Amino acid sequence: MNYETTITAEAQEDIPADEAAAYDPQNSSSGTKKLVIALIALLVILGAIAAYYGLAGGEPAPAADENSQAPVVTVIAPGKTTISGVIEAPGTLAARRPMPVGVVGEGGRVLSVRVDAGDWVGQGQILAVIDRSVQSQQATAQAAQIEVSRADAQLAQANLDRSLQLVERGFVSQADVDRLTATRDSAAARVKVAEAQLAELRARAARLNIVAPAAGYVLERTVEPGQTVSAGSPPLFSIARGGEMELRAQLSEDQLANLSQGVTASVVPTGSAKVFEGQVWQLSPMIDAQSRQGTARIALAYAPELRPGGFATAQINSGSMEATVLPESAVLADNEGSFVYVVNEENKATRTSVITGTVTADGIAITGGLDGSELVVLKAGGFLNPGETVNPRREGG
Repeated sequence: MNYETTITAEAQEDIPADEAAAYDPQNSSSGTKKLVIALIALLVILGAIAAYYGLAGGEPAPAADENSQAPVVTVIAPGKTTISGVIEAPGTLAARRPMPVGVVGEGGRVLSVRVDAGDWVGQGQILAVIDRSVQSQQATAQAAQIEVSRADAQLAQANLDRSLQLVERGFVSQADVDRLTATRDSAAARVKVAEAQLAELRARAARLNIVAPAAGYVLERTVEPGQTVSAGSPPLFSIARGGEMELRAQLSEDQLANLSQGVTASVVPTGSAKVFEGQVWQLSPMIDAQSRQGTARIALAYAPELRPGGFATAQINSGSMEATVLPESAVLADNEGSFVYVVNEENKATRTSVITGTVTADGIAITGGLDGSELVVLKAGGFLNPGETVNPRREGG
């Protein structure tokens, strides 16, 4: 046995316990192993650091760029475009020249109604007939009175003629001749009065017929046979003169200021895809104090689809204008109105309120809020927050 590694039991009894543990061969071997492992780990770490710096060119790696982690958005600088100005406005269809037709004479019981709503009528055409039996009897009596007056006039003329033959012989005085002449003239005047009264009765009887004051299209009929009407009755018929229609479009003050009489417009009735061409023939000279709107009256030719009282939308040409045009994907809207996201110099998305105009084939016209030089987020604006950092990329880049 090796003397250097052999310790007798008696010798161990003389060594303190802590010193004995230090001299324990097993403890000594375990500590040596731990020390070796620690040195190897340190060498591995130092080698890794050296290798990292060697691959990095001897310089520390730079910190991550903030923009490299920001969302990528497509932006455009829209500029200005010349577009044809179009004002879109709702309105109500109506007859351009409505003619209410009522009782002209004293009225009476309606015998017959000869037209209905939706019919075309000519000027002077009879629309309804009112009983005239009383007026006919009065006219007959007045015609008889004319015959009586004519007979009196003929008698007065004969008396005057005989007196003129006798005055030459001295049997009749000049005073008698003058009296007979006056009688003859009075009788002739009574004939004319009776004839005028008969003409008046016939005119009154003719006025009992309800006739069309002009050619047009019957819009409404409110009378039926057997009904009693008078001069104070509401209109019995409503006629659109010549069948002409119009759209009364409601516009703001600014929109009215950009229009003039004679400009063309396209009208689409609600529930129809058919387009009707018209022309602005009158602009309201007043603005409603409550709604702050005025009326543009657009003349339209007759068409069965144009029904007075219905709603329609008009697109009125207001001339060319310079405006920024953006795709619909770039324009957002919420309770505060329309807006876009503009990327500033710091690559931050800022919310910008805009005023939208007409919708063209190229996009939405922006009439206020942009000058066209900004970088506007083209898509995905709905996923951004105001002030958020983005990574802008030009469209097509």
